[in-house]
Amino acid sequence: MNGKDRLESFLRDNRVPFQMHHHPEAFTAQEVAAAEHVPGRELAKVVLVSGGDQLAMAVVPAPQQVDLDKAASALGAGGARLATEDEFSTQFPDCDTGAMPPMGNGTLYDMPVYVDGSLQAQETIVFNACTHTDAIHMSYSDFERLVKPEVVDLS
Repeated sequence: MNGKDRLESFLRDNRVPFQMHHHPEAFTAQEVAAAEHVPGRELAKVVLVSGGDQLAMAVVPAPQQVDLDKAASALGAGGARLATEDEFSTQFPDCDTGAMPPMGNGTLYDMPVYVDGSLQAQETIVFNACTHTDAIHMSYSDFERLVKPEVVDLS
């Protein structure tokens, strides 16, 4: 089963309402937001960070950048940096590189998830569905209930 199908199945199995949208190929978070016709603040961008000896998903709105000092603090590490593709590619074998959904913390991918607090203000969030041509739209409250991310200041 590919990542997109696995993600859809996971959401259905957990009775989470969502919409799957197909769009023209888009690689950056801002391009995905434009293709999905949503404000960038609603697009949950996954940035993989490395701090200490762990990898984690830092999830911020598309127009924002992860503050690595804040990420290090959230991870309880002396420092943090952007993870390299070599470090995370094996964690997401069923996803296009750079199209990982924010589904860690024991959901689909075994990786801690830290979400920027500004996303809590969004009724709906949008995120990549394992491809550069598909996106999930779902309520933030359902996302938070399902993933149980640590909500912190990341940007």
